[in-house]
Formats: sequence, C-alpha cells, structure tokens
Amino acid sequence: MVKALFVPLMVVCLAAVTWAQDGASGETTDFRSKLWLSGQLNVVTQFHPAFRALYSGPSSFQPEAQAAATWVATIYTGYAFSNNTEFFLDVESARGSGVSGALGLGGLGDLDAVTDKTASAAPYIARAQVRHIIPLSNQMVAAFPNPLGLAASVPSRRIEVRLGKMSLTDFFDLNAVGSDSHLQFLNYAIDNNATYDIAANSRGYTYGVLVEIYQPTWAARFAEAFEPKDNSGLRTDWNLSRSRSENVEFEIHPSVRNKQPFTLRALGFLNHAEMGRYPEAVNAYLTGEDKSPDLSGHIAKRRSYGLGLNGETTVGDRLRLFGRFGWNQGTNEIFQFAEADRTIATGGDFDGQAWRRKQDRLGVALAVNGLASAHRTYLELGGRSFLLGDQGLSYGREKILEVYYNVPVKHGVFAALDVQRVWNPGYNQNRGPIIIFGVRLHLEGDLHFN
Repeated sequence: MVKALFVPLMVVCLAAVTWAQDGASGETTDFRSKLWLSGQLNVVTQFHPAFRALYSGPSSFQPEAQAAATWVATIYTGYAFSNNTEFFLDVESARGSGVSGALGLGGLGDLDAVTDKTASAAPYIARAQVRHIIPLSNQMVAAFPNPLGLAASVPSRRIEVRLGKMSLTDFFDLNAVGSDSHLQFLNYAIDNNATYDIAANSRGYTYGVLVEIYQPTWAARFAEAFEPKDNSGLRTDWNLSRSRSENVEFEIHPSVRNKQPFTLRALGFLNHAEMGRYPEAVNAYLTGEDKSPDLSGHIAKRRSYGLGLNGETTVGDRLRLFGRFGWNQGTNEIFQFAEADRTIATGGDFDGQAWRRKQDRLGVALAVNGLASAHRTYLELGGRSFLLGDQGLSYGREKILEVYYNVPVKHGVFAALDVQRVWNPGYNQNRGPIIIFGVRLHLEGDLHFN
C-alpha cells in the first residue's frame, strides 16, 4: 500500500509546493532555515533501435529494439538544532533497471537505473546524517540553502563534519557541468568518474564519516565509509578491519586569466573488501582448475585503489566546460555502477540566449573508457563480471557521445531530450554502435521555515 501511494503522493506534494512558490514574492533574505522540506521526482524513458551484434552473452547489452523507464522519487527533510548543527533525513523510492537491465555497458546509460534486480521499489531511508560546522573565522560567505545544508551564509574558513548514512557522490568528484543526472547528462561515465569505485550499496548509499576543511582558495575532504558485503548488494559489511573505504579529495580555485572561475579537484580512494581478482580467475581457467573464467571462486580480502582529476571553468557568460580523468588498478573486481579502469571525459553546456531561450540548456560531452589488461583478458576468455559478459571480446575502447537539451517548463518542472551514441559497447568491437534516445521529466519543489 505504501509503495503504491508513494509516487502519486510525491506528485501531489510537488504540485502544491510549486503552486506555493509561484505565488511567493521571490525575495530572499540571509537566514538559516530551521526546518527544510522538499521533494523531487525524476522519470526517464529510453529507447534504442536494433543494432549489429555478432554474438551476445548473459550480461550483454541486448541487440533487439527495446524501451524501458526508470523513476526516482525523494523526500528531503532537514532540521537545524543550532547555527552550527543540522540533521537530515531523506526517504526515497527507485524503480526500473533501464534498457537491457543496466547490463552490457562500461558506462551505464541511465544513472537512475537500479542495478540490483532483487531491490524492492518500497520506500527506504536514503540519507540520515548529522552536519556540524566548526568556524575558523568570523568572515561569512554566501551559501545556498539546499537539502544538504540549511544556512544562507557560512564561515569562509571552517571545518564541516558529517556522520551517518550518505552518498559519497554528494561530496566527491562534483562539478557544475556534469554531475546531476536529473538536469544534465544521463550517462554514468559523464556525470561521474567511471573508475571511481564508490563505497555504496546498490542504491548508492553507505554509512560513514566525512570531514571537510574549507578555505577561501581551496578545500579538502576525507571520508571513511563502509563497503557492502558484495558487489551490487544492499547489505553492509560492518567489519571495519575487513571492509572499508578511504576517500580523499583536494580542491583548488586558482586565479586565471580575465578572472574566469576555475576549479580543479584531485581525488584518491582505497577500498578494502572481499573481492574477486582477475589474474587469479584467468590463471585458474588456463590451467584447467576452473571450467570457465569465474571471479566468484577467487574472492578474498583485498585492496583496490585509484585516482582522478576533475576540472571545470566558465568561458564568457554562457559557456561552461568540464573535464575528468580517472585510473584504477584494474586487477580486482569492481563493486559499483560502472566498469572501467581508465577513463577520460570532456564536455560543456551553454544556455539558449542566442535563440532567445536563456533558461534552456544544451549539453554535449564525450567519454572514452578502457580496461586494464587482466580485466580485458578475463572478458576475452568469456568471463562474466559485475556489468559485462558477452562470452567473448574483440577489445576496443568504449566511446560515449551524449547530447541533451533541458527546458524549464515552469517553476520546478523540467523536461529534457537526450541522445547517446555508444561505440564498442562493453568494450566489444563485434557489437554496436548503439544509439539510445531518452526523454526525461523532472519535478522539484521545496519549503523551508525560519
């Protein structure tokens, strides 16, 4: 009953909030919201026509024409206990695996797709966390109240500590151009660093502690988080000696020519978990120990690590550019959401002022993903991994070109068209290219009180 009513209730609430916002004066003041209530609903429908495939396996992107939809609905709540301490509790529901059941691509074509086929669409707690701010100066800077922070101004020099259930992608590897699949690109390898094996369950959340240091020209953050018991799973492994993830990021805002804003971020992660290892699985198959390449027979306590770079800048008044680079060691199995050991992505967006549609936004981006040699050999021999398994492989880098056009229909309502072209899907030159057409509807609204 709760599951059946959750999304209709979300639509009614968002419509009411949108109506209330349309009637407001639009004036803003510098205040700290005591209570926050907001919601969002994101619906994506994608379609791909039939494409060339010399063969397919159990985890291939299926070559027959197909259409599928996903939706994610979230209610955000927040409460400020004091000027420096806030609590957040979010309830969410997600459904739909997208086209081809979220399998067969190194870069997932719809970031909202549910990769765990056993996950229920019933509402669940997405975030439950406490935020505490430790001021390091009296100088204040403007902040935008949002579901992760209620203040309209914060100390320019400060330490922030968060504890509880969270999504690491709310804080790490962000940029203004390619991070929000609800208003920007849909492909995971463009909205995120595809090689960043994020500590998270199959819905994208984990438990941990995050510490951030903010200064006027730089910021640094560190998170210690729990890993799931297995890849694509919902269960958390609470044994820190066996399963955990360290994440660190350093961010700078250097001065550039003509004072155009520019941000550069350097990311590193180290994961400890029970993982399969590609070289062991390959060797066991080649020596006849295993009848087929199989990671599941070679799981042990292991470490995986990687790094990334992320930059963004603004050119003129309307054009924004971004770029990402990522690398991970590529010998241990990947746990979450994308399957890539090397990645580079670049793109940008600009508004529609040139055709008198200033609030519209057009985005174009290209991502190129690759595999480490052991990972590649495992798939060439017919192995099956988290997202891939064509029962063979003629290796080629996976290339993804995505274009979207986002239109604000009215306050809090957005519609978008999206097209993705994927060459060598799943790193296989014997399949594709694929064209994926998408339509997205996004609703959002918020209320906050002094």
